[in-house]
Amino acid sequence: MSQTEKLLYTARTHTSGGRQDGMSRSSDGRLDVRLSPPGGAGIGTNPEQLFAAGWSACFEGAMEIAARKRKIVLPSKSAIDAEIDLVLDEGSYALRARLGVSLPGLDREVARDLVHDAHQTCPYSKAVRGNIDVSVELI
Repeated sequence: MSQTEKLLYTARTHTSGGRQDGMSRSSDGRLDVRLSPPGGAGIGTNPEQLFAAGWSACFEGAMEIAARKRKIVLPSKSAIDAEIDLVLDEGSYALRARLGVSLPGLDREVARDLVHDAHQTCPYSKAVRGNIDVSVELI
């Protein structure tokens, strides 16, 4: 950790069983999910759905920060549709992502600026930058 870095939070989970009838629980008990393969008959969620939910929530938070800096309020009906693809390419698994951002009632140019700023500052966006194919679109 650098001298300027400040640890804000550490998420802790315990996962067993992986994608096939697995379970994942957080240390504080707030997350307790069953896991199953994508598109399978299992009753649980999968890592791609969890990633989509986490990234879209984080992205919306980054947009809120960008809006506050501009002294504007995000529309109450703002939303993000996140799609995470699990792909097999030449025998290797990879992810692809699409974020569709809805900011109804906001000036289109202002909305584009907020989406751009959020994509630059969101920790999830930063983590995947240059690693997976990502499309972020204002819808």
